[in-house]
Amino acid sequence: MTTGITATDKFPSLTPAEAPLRQARNSAAFWAATGHSRGHEVIRRRGFLAVDGGERAGLRILVQEGDLDAGELAELSGLVRRAAGPVNAEDPFGATDLSHLGLRSWQMPVMLRPPVPASVPASGAGLVPVSVPGPESGGASGLDVVRVERVEDLWAAERVVIEGFELAAFEPHRPGELFPVALIERVGVDVFLASHQGVAAGACVRVVDDGVASHYWVATSPAFRSRGVGRAVMTASLADLAQVPATLTASKLGRPLYESLGYTAAAPSTWWASH
Repeated sequence: MTTGITATDKFPSLTPAEAPLRQARNSAAFWAATGHSRGHEVIRRRGFLAVDGGERAGLRILVQEGDLDAGELAELSGLVRRAAGPVNAEDPFGATDLSHLGLRSWQMPVMLRPPVPASVPASGAGLVPVSVPGPESGGASGLDVVRVERVEDLWAAERVVIEGFELAAFEPHRPGELFPVALIERVGVDVFLASHQGVAAGACVRVVDDGVASHYWVATSPAFRSRGVGRAVMTASLADLAQVPATLTASKLGRPLYESLGYTAAAPSTWWASH
């Protein structure tokens, strides 16, 4: 159990104007933890954080301020040009132009959720039974969502994320490469796994840092799509966040789900990628 939340934690709601900065800080905390857990190089500057994962994991850049200076932009550009693998950059402020590096760009909203109870309470054991249609035709069956503590569950969640996000760079699957065991041992980082009759169906990563929660890698196995798995895993991961504000960056397909869970769009975030 790595949650950093206690029963007495209480944080004020964030304003939409604050959401990009808090999302930037949370993303940096998550990717720094991921990079250190994988043994990758983590580069921290005032205006950005970068994690260099080499040929397979690639270079991840998290812009931390809306006013990168010339030196920071030059260093960031050099990292991109020397990258051995794919490049992905996240700018929650939408203020840093990386078009000179030949990267494609798109926008997704930073979304904000106030501290409110989730619709389903978490059980003491961290297991939440949910009714959700199964992959077989007709009928419905139970879906279990658990906070990951066992290595085999971590690797099952990793497999779901690789398949759900079509992370070709992580194929063939090498257990522990995307989600190293050390990651779930870090305070504030939790992985959730949804299973149907013992078969992994969905997963997500939740990070609580400096009084704000955020979610990453919210994925559903292709065999279970459009069956409520994403809602189930998100509801379980939100169950103990009644006193904690939350942010995330939403894809076009994910936005309706997050809005139904109490998130609202706060600001556009610009993303850049080499492919």
